[in-house]
Amino acid sequence: MIIFFDDRPLRIVRNNQLSATETSAFDHIVDLRLDKLQKKMLTGHVLFLNTTAASAMQLIELLDKAVPADMLSVTMATRERSEVEEKIKGSYKVIKAAGGVVVKEGKWLFMFRRKKWDLPKGKLDKGENSRTAAIREIEEETGVRASVKDKICTTWHTYSLNNNRILKRTKWYLFDCIDDANMQPQAEEQIEKLGWYTQSEAKSILINSYSSIRYVIESLNKTHDIKEQ
Repeated sequence: MIIFFDDRPLRIVRNNQLSATETSAFDHIVDLRLDKLQKKMLTGHVLFLNTTAASAMQLIELLDKAVPADMLSVTMATRERSEVEEKIKGSYKVIKAAGGVVVKEGKWLFMFRRKKWDLPKGKLDKGENSRTAAIREIEEETGVRASVKDKICTTWHTYSLNNNRILKRTKWYLFDCIDDANMQPQAEEQIEKLGWYTQSEAKSILINSYSSIRYVIESLNKTHDIKEQ
């Protein structure tokens, strides 16, 4: 599970999922059986070992108040992954959304919205499943008709709305473009422009994007070989 707090990723993994190469990349490694979690530990890339549901909730409460400016990412390693994840989800109102990466002749569809590059996505309507919602949102926001190929990944991010703590779950899918003859940005959603970009071009525009969107693209690159034409 990966949750984005103010665009900074928090990952929840099992203790045995971390390799020696991965652990060497952290700025700080804290064993929560030996040290008490403190806000001052949240600088750079941090790994917490032996995380429990209680210590995970303590961390979530700290991040909900304010994400430290010097924090880049947090990874919580635990033997109780399912318990930790359910405890976190239970402390928020969960909203479900879906979106995707549409491919046409080896190029990917991106949108420019609120001064950043983004992917089409949106909330599920009542009774709607994630795949159907993603197809609908893509057509509404871009005018492009697309068909689902595969699941890419799931992301979560937090925000506040009307004094409620929201945890938004977004399921991401890979799509084939069926028809882009009516491609047009949805002005009501503050989408300024749309474009098809090669993988190399995407690397440049994603500098001005969100960590969650870069994570989706990284996940896609790891699982699918999309050749430029």
